[in-house]
Amino acid sequence: MPRVLVVDDNRDIVLTTMALLRLEGHESKPCYDGSEVYDCVREFDPDVVLLDIGLPGRNGWDVARQIREQIPGKRPMLICITGQYTKGADKILAEMAGFDYYLEANRPQGAVRASRQSGYVASRLVPISPAPSRFPGLVRQI
Repeated sequence: MPRVLVVDDNRDIVLTTMALLRLEGHESKPCYDGSEVYDCVREFDPDVVLLDIGLPGRNGWDVARQIREQIPGKRPMLICITGQYTKGADKILAEMAGFDYYLEANRPQGAVRASRQSGYVASRLVPISPAPSRFPGLVRQI
């Protein structure tokens, strides 16, 4: 099962997301501050990082760029989660930063959910081209 780093400054969101992931058998770890994310990635070695943009310390765009620049290859998969940065330009910034997917968390149909049939499912994800295929079945569009 994939290892998932859950990054958000809202502890309730992090703990709820982790509980859902654990129900599906995923190993997960929390991170609450943008300045700590890179170290968490290096220590935890996640397959997927669910990364909020509006973080204290460093924003998610800067963190994503650092991960892509300093960790070889396209691993880990980076999923941008935001309820605040939802304009077209924000999606372009996410792509430029190296995110694989973009999720508007403030829309009910875009909420992160766990599903017993298919493992971790994020509904209504917007793939940033080219769409990643490293983890088939891990993330899919509904």
